[in-house]
Amino acid sequence: MNTNIKITFLIFFTTVSLIAQDFQGIATYKTQRKLDIEIDSTQVGGMQDEIMAMLKKQFEKTYILTFNKEESLYKEDESLAPPAKGGVMVFVSDSGSGILYKNVKEQRYVKQTDFLGKEFLIQDSLNTLGWQLQSETKNIGTYTCFKATLEREVESDDNGTKKTQMVTAWYTPQIPVSNGPEEFQGLPGLILELSYGSQTILCSKILLNPEKQIKIKEPTNGDVVSQSEYDAIMIKKIKEMEFQNQGRADDDHVIKLKIGG
Repeated sequence: MNTNIKITFLIFFTTVSLIAQDFQGIATYKTQRKLDIEIDSTQVGGMQDEIMAMLKKQFEKTYILTFNKEESLYKEDESLAPPAKGGVMVFVSDSGSGILYKNVKEQRYVKQTDFLGKEFLIQDSLNTLGWQLQSETKNIGTYTCFKATLEREVESDDNGTKKTQMVTAWYTPQIPVSNGPEEFQGLPGLILELSYGSQTILCSKILLNPEKQIKIKEPTNGDVVSQSEYDAIMIKKIKEMEFQNQGRADDDHVIKLKIGG
C-alpha cells in the first residue's frame, strides 16, 4: 500500500513538473506616453508640429513578449513600426528599444540593441525589485489583476542627478509567470499593465500554450558590454553629437530626448 502511494505521488509531481515546464505564451503590449515637451520654434525652423507628430508615433508602439516559466523575449512588433523620415533628426534614448532576453531562473538578462549604427549585446544581472504587494484589484480583459508598487531611482538630467520614481504594476496570478514588459519581473504572476512617469504599457492580447511550440532564442549579435559600460558609451557619444552639431547651419536640427522616466 505504501508503494502505491509513493508511485501515485511520483506520477502526480512529475505531471505537474512537465506542465510547468511546457507552459508558454505570447502577450502583446501597447505603449503610450503623455507628451509634455516644449520645443523652441526658433531652433527648429517652425517645424514643432511635425516634430511633435513624429514623437507621438515614436512613443505609441506595440511590443511582443514571448515567455515560458523561466525565459522571455521582449521586442517591438516590427511590422507596426513607423517608417523613418528625413529632415529632422530626433534622437530618443528609450529603454524599450532592441531585443530583451530575460532568464528569471538564472536572474540575468541579455539585450541586443543598435546605437548609432553599431550593435551592442548588453549582458548583466536582473535587478532585485522591491515590490510592495497591495490588496487592490481590477479586471484587465478576463483576468483578475492585483496591484503592486515600486519606488526606484532614475536619472533626472544629464548630470546624473537622481530622483525617486513610483512604478505601478497590475499582475495576474492566473498566469503564473514571474515576468512582464521591459526589465520588470519578480511578481507572482504576469504583469498586464505597467505605468511609471508619463509612460503606460498595457497588455492588449494574450495567447497561452499555442499549438505551435514557442522557441525563445537568446540574442547573440553585437559587442558584449555590461549595462554600466553601455550607459557610459551612450553618454559619451551623445555629448560628441552635441559638440559636432554646434555651429551647424540652421536647416540642420538635432533634438535629443532622454526617455525612461
